Amino acid sequence: MSLAAAAVAANLVVSPAFAEEAEADSEVAAETVGEAQPAQPPAAPTSFAFAKPVFDETWATIGLGVGMVPSYAGSNDYIAFPLPLISGRVGGVGISPNGPGFVLDLNSPKPVMGPRKGARVAFGPALRFRNDRNNRITDEVVARAGKLDAALEVGGNVAVSFPGVFKPFDQLSVGVQARRDVLGAHEGLIIEPQVSYRALLGKGFTLQAQASAEFVDDKFADYYFTVSPAQATATGLSQFRAEGGLNRVGTVAILAYDLDRNPLNGGWSLTGVGGYSRLIGDSADTPYTAVRGDANQFIAGLGAAYTF
Repeated sequence: MSLAAAAVAANLVVSPAFAEEAEADSEVAAETVGEAQPAQPPAAPTSFAFAKPVFDETWATIGLGVGMVPSYAGSNDYIAFPLPLISGRVGGVGISPNGPGFVLDLNSPKPVMGPRKGARVAFGPALRFRNDRNNRITDEVVARAGKLDAALEVGGNVAVSFPGVFKPFDQLSVGVQARRDVLGAHEGLIIEPQVSYRALLGKGFTLQAQASAEFVDDKFADYYFTVSPAQATATGLSQFRAEGGLNRVGTVAILAYDLDRNPLNGGWSLTGVGGYSRLIGDSADTPYTAVRGDANQFIAGLGAAYTF
């Protein structure tokens, strides 16, 4: 799967941080209604403001999406790719999707009622599965270069989140991941800084946007972007020796809609994703991209998720 597909999978469902914002929104709404009707006797809950939030000590969101993504990093052919996803909080540990993989937050805060104040640091292990040029290579010329092995990248993630940056229940996060392949495929190192923003838009919509970059070492670049003498003979492409450095920059936007317009009570939601990334350096100059593909990479996806 391409880098673009990883970006889709990483963002199709609600994240643990959104749960904190939703709970805070519930508390403020409840207080506002109580002040507006001080003389009214207690009544059964009739709106999401009085409902017990589903985001407590333990919760999960399970989703399934499909995205149109490049068939390999640098391809101009697009394929449909299924995206199973999971997010939540179990045993005090936050779980977030990370492409075909996940990130754990070992500093996941306990649920609270009311807005959070001050910055928060999240940290924990990060895993990502990469099967770029492992299957479904639609370009016949590139396919003759041979399939690559799947990689499992293991490392760590650290991020700092700032609540209430532009509005009461938004959040700005700045973080970085470092991962290394442990399956003996590319055997390289990837460093991925990220900046993300999240905000509630009314009762039903949530907007998330992320900008990121990817730096790779020589092993990674050589594995995916070098055209060896044997590959040049098989494909007719020119030989090319790739080196590491800045590999890509990109952005993705995600708009989620809760079907009953109450994000606090769990249930079903729909998500739409759109994104763009640009390959840079040798990942753009390799004949796999420059001759047979395109350095401009686009994504589009739809998903459905259930929170409980």
